[in-house]
Amino acid sequence: MELTEAQTTELTGAEIVSRCLAEEGIELVFGYPGGAVLPIYDELFKQDKVKHILVRHEQAAVHAADAYSRCTQKVGVALVTSGPGVTNAVTGIATAYMDSIPLVVITGQVPTHAIGQDAFQEVDTVGITRPCVKHNILVKDVADIAPSIKKAFYLAGSGRPGPVVVDIPKDVTLEKANFFYPKSVSLRSYNTVTKGHSGQIRKAIQLLTQAKRPVIYSGGGIILGNAAAELTQLVRKLGFPCTNTLMGLGGYPATDPLFLGMLGMHGTYEANMAMQNCDVLIAIGARFDDRVIGNPKHFAQESRKIIHIDIDPSSISKRVRVDVPIVGDVKEVLTELNRQLDESSDRTDSDRTDDESLKQWWEQIGTWRSRDCLKFDRDSEIIKPQLVVERLYELTKGQDVYVTSDVGQHQMWAAQFFKFDEPRRWLNSGGLGTMGVGLPYAMGVQFAHPQSTVVCITGEASIQMCIQELSTAKQYRLPLKIVNLNNRYMGMVRQWQEFFHGNRYAESYMDALPDFVKLAQSYGHVGMQIDKPGDIDGALKEAFSRKDDLVFMDFVTDQTENVFPMVPGGKGLSEMILV
Repeated sequence: MELTEAQTTELTGAEIVSRCLAEEGIELVFGYPGGAVLPIYDELFKQDKVKHILVRHEQAAVHAADAYSRCTQKVGVALVTSGPGVTNAVTGIATAYMDSIPLVVITGQVPTHAIGQDAFQEVDTVGITRPCVKHNILVKDVADIAPSIKKAFYLAGSGRPGPVVVDIPKDVTLEKANFFYPKSVSLRSYNTVTKGHSGQIRKAIQLLTQAKRPVIYSGGGIILGNAAAELTQLVRKLGFPCTNTLMGLGGYPATDPLFLGMLGMHGTYEANMAMQNCDVLIAIGARFDDRVIGNPKHFAQESRKIIHIDIDPSSISKRVRVDVPIVGDVKEVLTELNRQLDESSDRTDSDRTDDESLKQWWEQIGTWRSRDCLKFDRDSEIIKPQLVVERLYELTKGQDVYVTSDVGQHQMWAAQFFKFDEPRRWLNSGGLGTMGVGLPYAMGVQFAHPQSTVVCITGEASIQMCIQELSTAKQYRLPLKIVNLNNRYMGMVRQWQEFFHGNRYAESYMDALPDFVKLAQSYGHVGMQIDKPGDIDGALKEAFSRKDDLVFMDFVTDQTENVFPMVPGGKGLSEMILV
């Protein structure tokens, strides 16, 4: 590591932590204090470069830092104490890990002499978090704090991103050392590949130019790799149909006619059928997970050539065997792919317009689209949840709006009916499926974009997981708009019980719900309940007009509504249940 000049005065470990965050240009740290990290909090209190945001639960601290990262392209930072502070944070860490979000989580630890002695508020942080972090570090020497934090930021944000935990015992934060902050990091065992193999890219171009039934399938890697522009250029250059995963929404404009909608378990009929019946598939920043392709054996029954671009070599051919693997940064690979396509003389853009096979493929896709797989009863006298999301989109057109969601039916309706034309506007827990993320996600986004409209689409079960964060929103005057699609059930649990468990609604009925209007008001916010379809627009407009207020809209929706289409677990993409 290359080091800056040492300061002439020594600093405590806590001072070093504070200085490291400032050196990294960190603006916000989300956290909750406790005994093991009080020295660090004391130093943060003394300075004004790094602002600390006090949440009401450590899980929310990590979720908010996670969201801050998702919508800014920066590394999020959380600070929690030892013991229960760490264990409360694990859900947030695992959520970020599953979605490859760059975070640095600084945790307090009992003094080094007490480690392993079952000391008060001691847990094995390194052991507990090892399965759900990109890396973790226990710092035992004050001189190692700065190099460890530099390493943490480097690892979190490079290659395939992810959370890194830095565990610092309390006595180490009190000891002193000269402050050295590395300018760079070089690790012999960690070298990420960014440029794709030129020969593999040429093979990919050959397949693409010969394709008769092509599909472009992109995932969250497009968002994390800041490659939306390059993806859009590729899709429009080729004229091929494009589909996004849940995590990839916004990577390609949803209002574009070449977009097939989301694919997977609750994807559109046309997207899933195109995936199942294509002859050439190019997967970009996606991993063929179980919620996307269903049963891999069923997916493999149809013969197709697969091109897979991903920065993580372990993701390639992990669930589905691919023909042309390209390891590299998706932005760099797509830039080179587009460049070589421009130079290719095999087929030009004008040729593609007249290409009969591609025309026939689009005609087939048009037939699938005509099924109108997202239809619902628009004349219902009970509020349909789909209508709420649809009207939310129509009234905003997605202009300068960020949407967060919790997990469940409302999450799928948000993904289906809100048209995301830009990346980093849609935040949800994809890999872990964490109920409770919606509100802290919205907080993280609002801190990052204070002038933007931030909407949290949630359900009455999910919102209660982290509802104490309404207090955080009050403290920092966050004007969030909460859309609660209240069907008085754990909606997705109830749907699965209806489909697969003989309508036995075991523990899925929420029969002791609070009055959400009064609850919001008790925290000092605006609450309103809406139970008629004709009042949806009025409520949304009023909420948006209250620029400085958090508005909690409790929409009483149809209890019987289900999310369609649906691919049952263990089934294939063509085995969808339709309305």
